Amino acid sequence: MIGRREFTVCLGAAAAAWPLAAHAQQPGGMRRIGVLMPAASDDQQYQAYLTAFLQGLQQLGWTDGRNVRLDTRRGALNADLMRKYAGELVALERPCGR
Repeated sequence: MIGRREFTVCLGAAAAAWPLAAHAQQPGGMRRIGVLMPAASDDQQYQAYLTAFLQGLQQLGWTDGRNVRLDTRRGALNADLMRKYAGELVALERPCGR
């Protein structure tokens, strides 16, 4: 069971990722989703959230590496690092003029 705060963070990360997927379409129908997590890479709780997110996508027909690509960044609760990674995710293969 996850708490309200953790659920909100995960939901916010997922909501923030959808516009990135819509703008950064890859050739052949490959979509891209940017995931920004406020946790260290070894944080098991957030790893479980990411796993659940991937499972949910798969239930909807989206498989990482097949028809969707997940770009994950972890900022470990460092505001400067989170801003840097958010900028990186937004800039990934963004078409000119968009």
